[in-house]
Amino acid sequence: MLRMDRLSTTLVRLTMDRPPANALSFDLIQALADDLARFGAEADAPAVILTGAGERFFSAGGDIREIAARADAAVPRMRAFHRLLVALEGYRCPLLCAVNGYAVGGALELVLFADHVVASEGARFGFPEINHGLLPAAKGMRQAMDRLGRRAAERLLYSGDLVSAQEAKAMGLVDEVVGFRELQDRTRAAAETLRRKDRHLFSAIKRTFADAPRMTDEELEARTLDDMQDYLNRGETAAARDRFLQRKTRKQHG
Repeated sequence: MLRMDRLSTTLVRLTMDRPPANALSFDLIQALADDLARFGAEADAPAVILTGAGERFFSAGGDIREIAARADAAVPRMRAFHRLLVALEGYRCPLLCAVNGYAVGGALELVLFADHVVASEGARFGFPEINHGLLPAAKGMRQAMDRLGRRAAERLLYSGDLVSAQEAKAMGLVDEVVGFRELQDRTRAAAETLRRKDRHLFSAIKRTFADAPRMTDEELEARTLDDMQDYLNRGETAAARDRFLQRKTRKQHG
């Protein structure tokens, strides 16, 4: 259902493998959230690539059969899904999506929380569930507005229409569009580049991206000072500043 591959000591790939469409069952949602929590607790947390098995579906979103079979399943399922979105947003190291096909409904909400998205040329994105008696999570809808802007979010959420990978790239949902055969290698290369960044810096930037829209100016100032003191006092960052100054001095005297 969820395959985990350790590609290196600092990179993990999670593959949703639930034929025929990699739909998000309650168990798959729980497994994703649990794995992110476990990786995040590691001292040297890895970058994570999320993808789907096969060529047609990243994921078809929530498994509507679970709700259709038991109406009382909707609330615990949505609580679990909200927990997953919180885990995605709070993951402190790079989180990437390799979108190998349709990423719709709840799956699109997962993509919206990624730090970098690579899509195959045949990928499609949208919220078709609004036409089938389901509603996206409020946290996912807010992320769509924050990430894409209100007009683009309204286009997707009011219509339920699907957009192509190229259209998704134009609206800022996707960073790169590549052929299917290049997808995993290209996403891995992007993950390795991001993971080489100082992870404390990356974590601080991510945390502020998530929190800043709902923080006051006083809270932003306090965050700036706290992060600055933590960051400047680390030996690695002091060494990086020294290297920069040395290069600048050499250029001035060169």
